[in-house]
Amino acid sequence: MHIAEPSIPDAAALTRWRKSSYSGGANGDCLEVGDGHTSVPVRDSKTPAGPMLTFSPQGWSGFVMAVKRGELSA
Repeated sequence: MHIAEPSIPDAAALTRWRKSSYSGGANGDCLEVGDGHTSVPVRDSKTPAGPMLTFSPQGWSGFVMAVKRGELSA
């Protein structure tokens, strides 16, 4: 079994990034998600070559659903 690293130091090594629909576009608070990978990579758009976090597809889906339900607060 292969376990993905929870963070990768250089997010620029991956392609196919898109801005999250939940990101605040006006002030630069943007979360980007990488499509087409085994795990779900997530990075801060202000530092595209910086570190990224990776989530299992199930973990990412659970997080997105919790956000949609308003279960998380800032």
